[in-house]
Amino acid sequence: MLDAEVRELMQPFVLSDYQVQEVYSRFCLEVARGLKRSTHPQANVKCFPTYVQDLPTGDEMGKYLALDLGGTNFRVLLVSLKGHHDATVDSQIYAVPKDLMVGPGVDLFDHIAGCLAKFVEKHDMKTAYLPLGFTFSFPCVQQGLKEGILVRWTKGFDCAGVEGEDVGRMLHEAIQRRGDADIAVVAILNDTTGTLMSCAHRNADCRVGVIVGTGCNACYVEDVENVDLLRADFKKTKRSVIVNAEWGAFGEGGQLDFVRTEYDREIDEKSLNRSEQLFEKMTAGMYLGNLVRLVLLRALERKLIFKQSSRRPEFASVLQRNEEVFETRYISEIEDDSFPEFASTRKIVKNLFGLEKASVEDCQTLRYICECVAKRAATLVAIGVSGLVNRTSNRRVIVGMDGSVYRYHPKFDAYMRQTLQKLVKADKEWDIMLSEDGSGRGAALVAAVASKTK
Repeated sequence: MLDAEVRELMQPFVLSDYQVQEVYSRFCLEVARGLKRSTHPQANVKCFPTYVQDLPTGDEMGKYLALDLGGTNFRVLLVSLKGHHDATVDSQIYAVPKDLMVGPGVDLFDHIAGCLAKFVEKHDMKTAYLPLGFTFSFPCVQQGLKEGILVRWTKGFDCAGVEGEDVGRMLHEAIQRRGDADIAVVAILNDTTGTLMSCAHRNADCRVGVIVGTGCNACYVEDVENVDLLRADFKKTKRSVIVNAEWGAFGEGGQLDFVRTEYDREIDEKSLNRSEQLFEKMTAGMYLGNLVRLVLLRALERKLIFKQSSRRPEFASVLQRNEEVFETRYISEIEDDSFPEFASTRKIVKNLFGLEKASVEDCQTLRYICECVAKRAATLVAIGVSGLVNRTSNRRVIVGMDGSVYRYHPKFDAYMRQTLQKLVKADKEWDIMLSEDGSGRGAALVAAVASKTK
């Protein structure tokens, strides 16, 4: 049985129906403020137009490159679209060395261009003209399909000379400097747009794309007349446009203060981007493991876990030494574990603390802590998704989802559905689908659709 004190410890993570409803109202208000030119500068959900206005039909043909940069490594893909909703993908992963993540931006793009050239050579495509879709998963203001100005770095990147610059141009220039491949950057997109596109390729009702991975963000299809920031010439021909919500920044105006915990505040205070991306810090894989670590420290301090062990101070110092010691993937493994064996949980505890056989009670306590942190994240994500689903003009809406947290956590989808059922309008039919490689295949689809409309 769970200790009443453990439940009390985790109470701040359990959102009441009132809190869910209130976060939902505040989120919807921020989206409306982000879309409107007059309130956009003050809004924290920026709702940037992506300039992607055509969803795939499934009939797209040809070979396209996709480049996906959004974390500690990046991927290059060669996507062959074969019509009939069909595609084959060859891909390669390349590392971004730590020093390049915080060095000069030009070095980062030169490194990427070098890897692109190697990849193209490996596939005997050096002489071929290759349109490229560039998935760049950082906050950007788009001024056209292939012009994306970096607003700010997130997720541990901090390269000088890139913020305020057009990353499409920087990649193009790096490719030109080498001059050894005929690659045209035809589109810049966010990984959420790629997710939406790759799901729409398989299901025409997809109108929302969401990533819950290292970071957390979403995009959705909005009517052009509601998007003040879209250039006027783009409003004449098409009725809708994909909007990149950039919802990770929700809460920067204090909207989430009434649900943030002391642990959230500590994570924010010690982060690279203090008082920014507050919604992301409550929902994304980059932070969830650290949240559990901080709660575990408090539980050890209050003698609520590993009560029988005299080594508690030693366990605490293991957790204090390194912010990344409790990995986010442990949350998924622990919640997936079976009672009363708890094989995975015991293995994790042994790896962390050298404790031979954690008790069933300790395993249950650890699982409950993980569950509360993950369930709150899923609830918050679902609040945002509900707001976007309710804005779309379609009666039937598919939500395309991707990212390691959503993909590998055994209950994230179920937790989300509980909240969606409460908040999505009764006249909407909705469902969630798992994206097949949004940032890769999705980027190639944007490139294909862009090449088609040219």
